[in-house]
Amino acid sequence: MTGAKGGARIGLRPGNRREKIVKSLWIGVWLFYLSAPVTDLVRGGHGLGARLLGGLGLAAFVAWYLVLVFRTARQTEVRRVLLSVAVLSAQATILSLTLGREWLVLFVYVAIASGAALPGEISRFTVPGATALLALTAFAVPGGDAYLAGLLIPALMGGFAMVGIRAMIRTTMELREARATVAQLAANEERLRMARDLHDLLGHSLSLITLKSELAGRMLPGSPEQAARQVADIEQVSRQALVDVREAVSGYRRATLPGELAGARTALTAAGVRADLPAEPVEDLPEDVESALAWSLREAVTNVVRHSGAQRCTVRLETLQTLAGPVVELSVTDDGAGGPSAAGNGLTGLTERLEAVGGTLSAGQTGKKGFRLLARVPLGRHGLGSGS
Repeated sequence: MTGAKGGARIGLRPGNRREKIVKSLWIGVWLFYLSAPVTDLVRGGHGLGARLLGGLGLAAFVAWYLVLVFRTARQTEVRRVLLSVAVLSAQATILSLTLGREWLVLFVYVAIASGAALPGEISRFTVPGATALLALTAFAVPGGDAYLAGLLIPALMGGFAMVGIRAMIRTTMELREARATVAQLAANEERLRMARDLHDLLGHSLSLITLKSELAGRMLPGSPEQAARQVADIEQVSRQALVDVREAVSGYRRATLPGELAGARTALTAAGVRADLPAEPVEDLPEDVESALAWSLREAVTNVVRHSGAQRCTVRLETLQTLAGPVVELSVTDDGAGGPSAAGNGLTGLTERLEAVGGTLSAGQTGKKGFRLLARVPLGRHGLGSGS
């Protein structure tokens, strides 16, 4: 009746052959204490009829006890278990009153069975109840009080030990289920991370490849050398995308603001959008904050290239002092027809990234024409002061 994997479990039916063997051996050890009634049948001086009836009664008691401790634990069976404990108590009482004090040991099995088979909120009453019945019967049996001191403690300790072991095993099983749930949540989180990274990486790179492919197609008839340069750029972007995907899958990919600013300039220029970008990014940002802002910049520029049809794109990156403390703010504004019609995977992923570092994301129309994405992350929680 252990809680280890593959071992027998208290209150539960054995699930395989190994559990059956372990549980049978464990129960067999406790049956050793039935030697007193067996010895009394053989040497107690009872008549033949009393021996036969005593033997049948003992066999019935042991059989009922084994059925009870090998039962399947379900809430719907509590009444049935209580009835079984009552039957065991009646058998122990009748055998003790008719055959003598050596049979009082049966009450120890009643206490142990109730502790092992019943829920704790019930067995905390049935174990003392079985012990009290043992005491009452001992006083009614000639010489039974002499055995009482040696049986009360085993009955109480054995019964409550089974209650404790049952609770411990139930807790162990719940912990295993909790660990499995945590592992599943971690796996789901890793899938989400990979999905966000791949979406942001491939969306940007594939948009740039598409633009350059269109440029190369238009240049081929009259400017083959310029078209060749575009094809070379396509090869370079695709190779870098492959490297980025491998790093993302391996968990080593971390976007940086200098790298994304350079990539934004390349993508906007290829799309024919005039780029107004900061000369230098904000320095000394925590890695998680910089990574979240870099992914935001990448997604915003990708949306400008894909959806806006803009002529100009302005990127601002600065630290601001607010009443709540210093914040770093990234804004990407274009003068196009607007951004994505709905919050897709990209904006949803950015919101999750920014929330992970305590930031916020807002995106929407700036008027009749134009679209703005604004990402803000507070710096106070990261131990940084204001700066520019």
